[in-house]
Amino acid sequence: MTSHGPDHAPASAPIGVFDSGIGGLTVVRELMRQLPRERIIYFGDTARVPYGPKSPDTVRRYSREISAFLCDQGVKAIVVACNTASAHALPLLRQELAVPVIGVAEPGAQAAVTASRSGRIGVIGTAGTVGSGAYDEAIHSLHPAAAVTSRACPLFVPLVEEGWLDTEATRLIAREYLAPLHDADVDTVVLGCTHYPLLKPVIGDVLGEGVTLVDPAEQTAAQTARVLARLGLRANGDGGAPAHRFIASDAPEQFLRLGQRFLGAAIERVETLTLG
Repeated sequence: MTSHGPDHAPASAPIGVFDSGIGGLTVVRELMRQLPRERIIYFGDTARVPYGPKSPDTVRRYSREISAFLCDQGVKAIVVACNTASAHALPLLRQELAVPVIGVAEPGAQAAVTASRSGRIGVIGTAGTVGSGAYDEAIHSLHPAAAVTSRACPLFVPLVEEGWLDTEATRLIAREYLAPLHDADVDTVVLGCTHYPLLKPVIGDVLGEGVTLVDPAEQTAAQTARVLARLGLRANGDGGAPAHRFIASDAPEQFLRLGQRFLGAAIERVETLTLG
């Protein structure tokens, strides 16, 4: 078993977060809101995005490389903000790394089961996330009788990155994708991709007001807070406002441009680092 990173990183060490691209900034946004004293190092693998259509082995390899880099930067925990990486690589990373690893699927499933009144739950995500069955599995482990309807919505990601958050084309595609969830009469839907919260108004309109939309980012941040507290690793924030780092494996200009949309705040600087 290879072990990266210190066995006992100090509480002042940063939290590492990674994603296949920029979507994981929706998770960073929530971490910054719930854990305002924590420093964050974010790695977006923009050179190799998207992970959704790639094989599980490839996604595991990428996840290992990024995690090794983050551990070399001295992080005290790793949050896998990418749903596809979370689905394919989480068990492996937990086995190999010396720091706690938090994924998005388990907290998202927990929130969906809590929110659903009927047990009819929808999951939308990339082809990789939906194909992995990670959300179905996580939901059924908490609620064995739940009826889960999953649907891959690959076009949602380019629509978000294009800034088409609410256009007639976006609504048309959403109606097409979400029809099976509508037909299954779900009362709760997990937004199983970090880009999808930006389409919440359209998705909500198409599904109707009786349907609860679950953004796993919120629950993932809460889970991170619990894990750090349990291990005595919460930052005390003596050093004033924490300084965050943002790293992209390619196209830092696009990262800067789109980053604000996902983070809700401007990113001043993006470092570039190529892996693999």
